[in-house]
Amino acid sequence: MTLHYWALTDTGTVRKHNEDNLLSRPDLGLWVVADGAGGHDSGELASGMIVEALDRLPPNLSASELISHIRLAIGGVHAALRAEAARRGGNAVIASTLVCLMIRGQHFACLWAGDSRAYVLRHGQLQQITRDHSLVQELVDGGTLSAEEAESHPHANVITRAVGADDDDLELDKVIGQVLPRDRFLLCSDGLSKTLSETEIANLLGAPEGMPPTELLIGAAIARNVNDNVTAIVVQI
Repeated sequence: MTLHYWALTDTGTVRKHNEDNLLSRPDLGLWVVADGAGGHDSGELASGMIVEALDRLPPNLSASELISHIRLAIGGVHAALRAEAARRGGNAVIASTLVCLMIRGQHFACLWAGDSRAYVLRHGQLQQITRDHSLVQELVDGGTLSAEEAESHPHANVITRAVGADDDDLELDKVIGQVLPRDRFLLCSDGLSKTLSETEIANLLGAPEGMPPTELLIGAAIARNVNDNVTAIVVQI
């Protein structure tokens, strides 16, 4: 299969610094979005350490080796961020969400922690691959909140899992599936998914070839005065 990809990040219309980071490793069939949290350069440090660790992965790894190496690398970053937060003391937060897409042959795998998302546009239909690790998602799963109410909930930005967060051990969730011709995968930070509706994302992601889809998506978020950093990677089969 032939793969095309586009990657773009923007500070947005409100924030002064970009705490998002991204990585494209087509040699490994790996794409990554990380959305840092903590402020005062801490978010940028956390997402940057994730990207640096994964950028050091050796080439020529098999699919199973790649997943194992990612888990080990992110586990090391998680421990290092927790140690740095403890050194700073107080209520220091140095953490980041993470979503990874791996494509090998006719299959894909996603690993993630937090509320950065992966989608696939297939036959004109947008499917969310990942499931947010967030307070509102737990409320939706428990039946006390609808998906529509979750979008505007005052605690919609509260995540329950992240690289560098309080838990001693970090578990990255995984989803695997088949790749089909003309699939378009999207990785994005929550600056995009909380600003544009799924219908808008599907329309922009499926727009006829011309302007890169990442520019369309991020341009639309900026036009909507996105109040967060915004990052998108699109991988097309």
